[in-house]
Amino acid sequence: MADTFEHQPQVWTAGRLRQALAGLPDETPIHIGVADSPGDFEGYGEYVLVDAEPVEMDPDDGAEAPAASGGPARVQFTLFADASAGVYHHDLD
Repeated sequence: MADTFEHQPQVWTAGRLRQALAGLPDETPIHIGVADSPGDFEGYGEYVLVDAEPVEMDPDDGAEAPAASGGPARVQFTLFADASAGVYHHDLD
């Protein structure tokens, strides 16, 4: 059986993000380093922030969808990232 571990990252709040961005010029691009595996930023993938908006989450399973079960939808503010600018090969998968 494979070894497992509990991964509980410290999720940032809007206030913590505001504090980290305080003093940066408005034109500063935001880059996002995405861990290759839980907690592993040694070989992180670099992305850029392209959008931010509230997203409705299904209260039953956490999947992105409007609440179809009649329960209230949970709204989660989400930052969207894309690959950094550059030349890429088409993904043929």
